[in-house]
Amino acid sequence: MAWVVLVIAGFFEVGWAVCLKYTKGFTQFWPTLGFGAFMLASVYLLGVAVKSLPLGTAYTVWTGVGAVGTVVIGMLVLGEPTDIRRLLCITLIVIGIVGLKLVSPH
Repeated sequence: MAWVVLVIAGFFEVGWAVCLKYTKGFTQFWPTLGFGAFMLASVYLLGVAVKSLPLGTAYTVWTGVGAVGTVVIGMLVLGEPTDIRRLLCITLIVIGIVGLKLVSPH
């Protein structure tokens, strides 16, 4: 269950990162509110996950899910560049996340 919570926390991290793009320096109310809500949810769920997962593993997976999700949203929604090098780098991060899951004692 901790792994499910951790991945959900990573998805919330994607949410706050995307909201950050639209806050325009925290001058836009709704994106700023979304940023805060997603961030609080993300960090809270990370805290729940580290009750039973090693901190280093949980933090690395949390940031990895957030990074991959944010890059994918950037490419699919925000028109950021999509090329084979970026896709290869994203793939390496995903391999790292899966590898940590496979070697994790929990």
